[in-house]
Amino acid sequence: MWEKILVSLDGSDLAELALPYAEELAIAFNSEVVLLYVSEAAESQYRHMHQLYIEDVAGQMKNRINKVTPLVLDGTPAREIIDYAEKNEVGLIIIASHGRSGVTPWVAGSVANKVLHAAKMPLLLIRATQPRQKEPPKHILNRILLPLDGSEAGEAAVPYIRRLMDRLDSEVILFGVVPSGKHIRTVGGLDYVLYPEQDLETVKAEAREYLDKVYQQLKGGKGKVRVELRAGDIAREIINFAQGTKTSLIAISSHGHSGIKRWVFGSIANKVVQASKAPVLVVKATGKKA
Repeated sequence: MWEKILVSLDGSDLAELALPYAEELAIAFNSEVVLLYVSEAAESQYRHMHQLYIEDVAGQMKNRINKVTPLVLDGTPAREIIDYAEKNEVGLIIIASHGRSGVTPWVAGSVANKVLHAAKMPLLLIRATQPRQKEPPKHILNRILLPLDGSEAGEAAVPYIRRLMDRLDSEVILFGVVPSGKHIRTVGGLDYVLYPEQDLETVKAEAREYLDKVYQQLKGGKGKVRVELRAGDIAREIINFAQGTKTSLIAISSHGHSGIKRWVFGSIANKVVQASKAPVLVVKATGKKA
């Protein structure tokens, strides 16, 4: 599935938070890991130091995984990351973005944000809020939250998660959120009106039926799978559930249409990426599947 994984590093401890995730996935899928440092023009005099750094990190990783390639390129980070990934059949990009606490947009304007919007392949974003532990815990991707909206495009991440749960013996939570109401324009402005209880229960029943169908596709594998359904603000429910259950990964599809039946795309996916403290795997709906 992910024969080649690209990890973007910048020499900081925070960026190295991506390494344990790359190692776990590389071991599970026998992947080659490419460690990439992009040396910008302003720091060209330090290029040799960048090369020594990336080779040192690769040397440490070779004690745990078989195929590690250290690489230093010259140019603009986001552009070089994307160009290399597209020209060298990279299946997954992993970036630890230097973040802040709370709901402050932690990838806005960053290299991670530029790669997120331009890359065609899946991107794993790690929120870097504290330095990497010397001995990171094993099996860090043990609980995966998979939000689904009932659309085919919203299932772009499903094939990847199916493989992950089989290789990593992870628990997968199929998560659906039914909006509890809608915004309507009134004389006083924009009001939020709750759906009648009967209508809400009908929509919840349809959503659960859909989630149960996906459950049938995934059950029977090595990992565990269960279904959770909520009503309320969609992005907030996803984020709060992930925090409350100590979710180790949120897998979400992106680049689709707006509307109730396709809530997982556009603004919802963006809100989850911006506010989630858990790593987020973003899979483009039009991208290559596993």
